[in-house]
Amino acid sequence: MPSAPTPVAPLTTSPAAVSHLTVDAESAGQRLDNFLIRHLKGVPKTHIYRIIRSGEVRRNKGRVSAQDRVEAGDLLRIPPIRLSERAEEKLAHPAPARDFPVIYEDDALLAIDKPAGVAVHGGSGVSFGVIEQLRRARPEARLLELVHRLDRETSGLLLIAKKKSALKALQEQFRARETGKTYLALVKGDWPAKRKVLDQPLHKYLLPDGERRVRVTDQQDADGMHAVSLVRVRQVVDLPPGSPEGTPTRYTLLEVTIKTGRTHQIRVHLAHAGHPIVGDEKYGDFELNRQLARLGHRRMFLHAWRLQFTHPVSAQAIELHSELPPDLQSWTDVFNRD
Repeated sequence: MPSAPTPVAPLTTSPAAVSHLTVDAESAGQRLDNFLIRHLKGVPKTHIYRIIRSGEVRRNKGRVSAQDRVEAGDLLRIPPIRLSERAEEKLAHPAPARDFPVIYEDDALLAIDKPAGVAVHGGSGVSFGVIEQLRRARPEARLLELVHRLDRETSGLLLIAKKKSALKALQEQFRARETGKTYLALVKGDWPAKRKVLDQPLHKYLLPDGERRVRVTDQQDADGMHAVSLVRVRQVVDLPPGSPEGTPTRYTLLEVTIKTGRTHQIRVHLAHAGHPIVGDEKYGDFELNRQLARLGHRRMFLHAWRLQFTHPVSAQAIELHSELPPDLQSWTDVFNRD
């Protein structure tokens, strides 16, 4: 009688023959596509979806679709996969191990202080990001998964699950808008204190070169996504005397709480209101950015400052803070405070 296939570790080299993966208890309930993306390191997502659609991936000897949920003990058949030269190169030169400042950690989750300029994950021309570097730095961790995202140039609080159950519970809180996410943003001009709610739908589109952009649209746009941002003035600041002639002098530091998590939501809402975030290279005031760069301020002033959620295990209310990093704090230190 033939023996059952032996469960294998996540694939780390190009398999030359059929392989089998057994779903562990921690992964139960995960979509098939997400499970395979996590385990088939270096395999392009497009290829993973192709072998699922073609029926080459089998679950317990039967066909399965990308959105089907896997269960503990499921046996997945993986066809022979040959990686592209680029993918082989990526496997040969994996992400370097890197630790990030820890704001909170327990057995279920991890909250880190993400620096600006680091993507949260690899893709779209980025070889690796925070999550790949963390996994390399913590090889003993059974699971590390992003709960949510931050733009590459945004710094601050980033939540990572250490258990599948915690990931599912936290992501459900985000989908149900039961979390509180507040950012600090320095914008051009004097923000009117009475303007506290920005409620305009957003529309995603692509530039001719394929780069993603977002714009405010109207309620009649069938592709418009509901988006609400709550704004509170934290501080009004002015450039000091002697700043280069022609440089705008009045700025406002805002606390922005997003009730919906749309792509580039804060950046687009504030720019549409006539108060772009300083240093924003996609939606900002480009001449202002050049002027401030001459003063030494070269990054976007957007920081994930506060995160509120319910702990997925203890059900305790958690509130975390990440104070402004030195490169942003220096902006407000240079400015005269009202």
